[in-house]
Amino acid sequence: MISRQRLLLHSAAKPLLFVLCLLPFVWLFYGALNNQLGANPAEALIRATGDWTLRFICIVLAVTPLRVISNTPALARFRRMLGLFAYFYVVTHLLSYSWFDMGFDVPDITRDIAKRPFILVGFTAFVLLTPLAATSFNAAIKAMGARRWQWLHKLVYLIAGLGLLHFFWMRAAKNNFAEVFVYAAIIALLLGWRVQQSLKKKRPLPMPSGRVKLSS
Repeated sequence: MISRQRLLLHSAAKPLLFVLCLLPFVWLFYGALNNQLGANPAEALIRATGDWTLRFICIVLAVTPLRVISNTPALARFRRMLGLFAYFYVVTHLLSYSWFDMGFDVPDITRDIAKRPFILVGFTAFVLLTPLAATSFNAAIKAMGARRWQWLHKLVYLIAGLGLLHFFWMRAAKNNFAEVFVYAAIIALLLGWRVQQSLKKKRPLPMPSGRVKLSS
């Protein structure tokens, strides 16, 4: 039986994941071309691309816990691609809003961002995600140094919180919070795991049982 680790290291694993990550976009594109996105296709596109951005951020945050808990180091090789797909969907989300809601009118877009807090929060998340996408390549990691790169990429926790707040604000208009609570629970669980791991690392190691304690 082929091991899980060996399957994940197979040369076809990355291309397969790429196709899977692209499927939501292909489905939305197909739906838009064939008028299958409901009564308000523009709104459906804006919401769906926003939903997929939040889903990919959750998936990226889930990689490390899954890797550690399942003892599957090969999962780490997919994190960069998943992160770049989160950026791809947030860009399509922003473009959809800029096109369908604002007609690519930059002054209007600027005023809308400044006027509506929920748009400002979403735009801030996009801005913060941009340097993470731009520095996700080996050359950038080498230029920055691993420590600085790791600190920069901790912004993903703030981005997840801002994305959730953006989603909460949007759903507040219709008093519909069911999906917001699901995403909040997933993000809280994933961040809670990291806090627990961090505390575990800081905890002092137990003294070996055979060692004589000098102090009274």
